[in-house]
Amino acid sequence: MDPKLINDCVHCGFCLPTCPTYVLWGEEMDSPRGRIHLMKQHVEGTPVTPEMAGHFDACLGCMACVTACPSGVRYDRLIELTRVEVERRHERDPRERAVRGIVFSLFPYPRRLRLTRPVTPLARRMAGYVGRADASLGAMAALAPRVERRERLPRVVRARGERRAVVGMLLGCVQREFFPQVNAATARVLSMEGCDVVIPPRQGCCGALSVHAGREEQARRLARRTVRTFERAGVSTVVVNSAGCGSSMKEYGELLGEEPGFQVRDLSEFLAELGPVAERHPLPLTVAYHDACHLAHAQGVRSQPRELLAGIPGLEVREIPDAAICCGSAGTYNIFRPEAARDLGDRKAKAVGSTGAELLVSANPGCTMQIAAAMRRAGDDIRVAHTAEVLDASLRGVRL
Repeated sequence: MDPKLINDCVHCGFCLPTCPTYVLWGEEMDSPRGRIHLMKQHVEGTPVTPEMAGHFDACLGCMACVTACPSGVRYDRLIELTRVEVERRHERDPRERAVRGIVFSLFPYPRRLRLTRPVTPLARRMAGYVGRADASLGAMAALAPRVERRERLPRVVRARGERRAVVGMLLGCVQREFFPQVNAATARVLSMEGCDVVIPPRQGCCGALSVHAGREEQARRLARRTVRTFERAGVSTVVVNSAGCGSSMKEYGELLGEEPGFQVRDLSEFLAELGPVAERHPLPLTVAYHDACHLAHAQGVRSQPRELLAGIPGLEVREIPDAAICCGSAGTYNIFRPEAARDLGDRKAKAVGSTGAELLVSANPGCTMQIAAAMRRAGDDIRVAHTAEVLDASLRGVRL
């Protein structure tokens, strides 16, 4: 941990109302400034105790505090470094180690993740019988969506009309296996806006989940593989449609010690920079747009998706109350901390329901699963779509 980064915090408290765990529990040590105090204690010689590790683990890493901080504290960097230290120094109990072992041997490996899909309905039914001790595995089963069909994409999707750009496209892990229709819509939208879309085969995990969990060695290995994959593809820009993946890939320089040979852009960010040329057909819908934390707070991408949606004739965008508060997904948080994640999910579902929107639009697969599950619990099974799917429907003139 970097003492200079720690000392940047003046403990003003502007972060408190934006922190999901402080909002839930009102505990100082479960706020950003409280955790920074614990970091300072550790740097000054206090060992990582189970209680200290618990406060760090309880952080969602949503980065809302980074947005709120008037002093520019790099809490994002601090919590990532701290989690590496926790993984090195803290001995987790056997059950925790087992659950984490399962998650990190599955999620970063799309082929393994694919094998879980046929048994997900059974696991979901069994989740109610396995008891509290296996709440994490039950939460994992309950979140997984049903996948109707896989959509295979070619290695290159050619631009329709005049070619304006050539971009690489990240397929992701959860996005690829549980939301293949989002990747297909992303490729079509880019193509219709004049892009050749290069989709390298045998893509692996970008390393985002490992970074957020302090698994530094695994994160670097996966990041290096991703960099090699897209550098070999010869693209100068990689477009990402998953907020968590995009956030981590933009920080590859910090993780690996050198910048990759390409720039990373979120889909909405790239399309806003490119400018629209394809005709938008009307979509008479009211939509609630959800700000994924790693898009709004970590990447600073807020206006671009709203502008893209507002450019669709007949579509009305409604804002969600308390939009800055995390939905509780946070990568693997809703698996490792299912009770807190459920409380945050229920808060978000209530806020979404208050908009009266017909469709919830999200730009991150974890958020999509988390909020959809919370809406089902509330008895309001709202339709959910990615920004790419809404744009795709409008550009093709089809019903969503």
